[in-house]
Amino acid sequence: MAEGFNTEDMLDMYLFENGQLLEQLQDTVLEQKDADCFDEDSINEIFRTMHTIKGSSGIMMFDNITAVSHKLEDVFFFLRESHPDNVPHLELVEHVLHVEDFISNEMEKIRNGDPVDGDSSGIIVELDKFLKKIKGEDGASGTGEKPVKEEEGPKQFYIAPVATSDSHFYKIHITFYSDTEMANIHAYKTVYALKEIAEDLLYTPENIISDESSSEAILKDGFRMLLQAQAEPDEVRSIISEGYSVEKVDVTECTAQEYAHGFSGGDDGGVQIDLDSSVEVIEARVQDTADAKKPAEKAAIAPGDFVIRNKEPGKQRKLAKDKPKAEKASFISVNVSKMNQLMELIGELVISESVVLQSSDLKVPGLNLDNFNKAAAQLSKISTDLQNVIMSMRMVPLTNTFQKMNRIVFDVSRKLGKDIEFEMVGDTTEVDKNIIEHISDPLMHLVRNAVDHGIEPNEERAASGKRDKGKVTLSAKTEAGKVWICVEDNGGGLDREKILAKAKKQGILDETRPDYSYTDKEVYQFITLPGFSTNEQVTEYSGRGVGMDVVVRNIQEIGGMLDIESTPGQGSMMSLKIPLTLAIIDGIVMETGGSSFVMESGVIKEFVRVREDMMIHEPNGEEYVMMRGECYSVIRLGERYNLQGCQKSVEDGMMAIVEVEDKRVGLFVDMLVGKQEIVVKPIPSYIKKVKGLSGCTQLGDGSIALILDPGGLIG
Repeated sequence: MAEGFNTEDMLDMYLFENGQLLEQLQDTVLEQKDADCFDEDSINEIFRTMHTIKGSSGIMMFDNITAVSHKLEDVFFFLRESHPDNVPHLELVEHVLHVEDFISNEMEKIRNGDPVDGDSSGIIVELDKFLKKIKGEDGASGTGEKPVKEEEGPKQFYIAPVATSDSHFYKIHITFYSDTEMANIHAYKTVYALKEIAEDLLYTPENIISDESSSEAILKDGFRMLLQAQAEPDEVRSIISEGYSVEKVDVTECTAQEYAHGFSGGDDGGVQIDLDSSVEVIEARVQDTADAKKPAEKAAIAPGDFVIRNKEPGKQRKLAKDKPKAEKASFISVNVSKMNQLMELIGELVISESVVLQSSDLKVPGLNLDNFNKAAAQLSKISTDLQNVIMSMRMVPLTNTFQKMNRIVFDVSRKLGKDIEFEMVGDTTEVDKNIIEHISDPLMHLVRNAVDHGIEPNEERAASGKRDKGKVTLSAKTEAGKVWICVEDNGGGLDREKILAKAKKQGILDETRPDYSYTDKEVYQFITLPGFSTNEQVTEYSGRGVGMDVVVRNIQEIGGMLDIESTPGQGSMMSLKIPLTLAIIDGIVMETGGSSFVMESGVIKEFVRVREDMMIHEPNGEEYVMMRGECYSVIRLGERYNLQGCQKSVEDGMMAIVEVEDKRVGLFVDMLVGKQEIVVKPIPSYIKKVKGLSGCTQLGDGSIALILDPGGLIG
């Protein structure tokens, strides 16, 4: 890259901003993939997106990204200017998504520090063919449309300012939002964008790249430019318009003489007027300006002295009325690692609070703790509020994750030749960022399975009398501290007999148990076993028996579960039940054999004192407890982990009724300690993974408690 650039900061800004633009681009395209064509707003938005990415990539010297974005920009420039009616919409959608994929892959290389060496020539050739197709075989429109804009990048930024009769002169003043970071780089991006049409271009401050302090001057006084170009005002405004970081753009056409005076030639002397004000108000503004310039000679108001702004691109221009701008929401991007570190510190604060409030020094008889208890209550309130704030900061909507699934449905359905509609419900549901990272892969497999396995080919649907096209619905909702994410399809449903036959072939079924004794849910769970697949032939999307296995393993890692429901001939629904957050949870502390254990309070339905006459003992050692006409199997926690000194009689301990995936068991422990907020810590890697344990935590007295995994314990 060029010398003098602060590459590290610029690279972070480049990746952040272009990542946002690519997400918006994909959302726009997928929203209109089923339409007949892109609407005018979408065409303008895609054109601006490609123009911005082209400019910033050119500054960073990523030539392959610049080339491919430039070519797609040419396509949408032609669409915007010529409005052809022979555009194959789905083909255009695929071209845009291919470009988005290419740029995203190259940006991922940049993040990883790898060479940005992707070959864009194939995509450019395809775009050229597409452009020629929509223009006509001879490369020009048959109905007199405007030719596509040829934008050969000049070798130098400034061309000799030789004015012709077609030259226009402009004074440009750009105001950035006050919270814009690296405003000098944003200003340079504008210079880079304008250089393609510029015959002459000057700007102040001049040293915007080498001097980082110029950013402060730009935020304070704005960024001013003088432009000589053979371009109409609308074209200039289309290149530099209000947007992500730009609050206001004033483009004023002036005379050659005013242009020659430079920045000192009354650039700020223009009077902004509006059509809604009275004549007296307008005259007063002119008089105030004149008084401020005394003893300078009064001059007649020239056309360039009025600032004319577009209310909206493509709409009638009018003299704009200055109104107080609504307060802009202030945002700042923060590295996720810093958020994680802050979350860990808050976790330590919670532990320290428990240590202080449960200190043995406070148990001295006769000690007056009134003031201490008041202070402790205030401390607890502040720490709880602090937890809630950091939790809300880490919560992000599922929208981006759901949109990725939309892309998967589009790609897979096109390759399989299936006509499928995708619907999102509750995509604004917010969950912890770490949770989103864990569910992306499981959701991808579930959605692919719904498209590949679930939805029948178009011919089969027609033969079975299904007139509506295939549909995949992805929905999310929150309930009692959990998030339910469901993938539903209206396909053929799961074939119970086919699954049983495959399970019998692989030796999964119990030979002593008849097939009819298996419930539908038990049969459907077989598809989640490693290596299990009902597809006889391996395809690009299925047949290896690893997809559903990945789903279950990833979901269990975060304390979630998978529920499968299916109706033959009508479709299936896969439901993920996952926690809202992984960091701090409400838990019940229990003790067995002198060891402490913690279980999430949400899975414990009740605690019961059990009498011996309620117990049923089987010859093989299994135990059951009868309560209110229901029979529950019993797990003695001490015996499960071979702990010494545990209570033997059920009347001397406590029975916790635990419910997981519609299964209820009685968990027998020695005693209950109480309810406590616990900070989840991973079990060290040097300790062998034990089934039924998901982590550990530190209690108020400084001791370590193991966190029980209900799914692993019962399974």
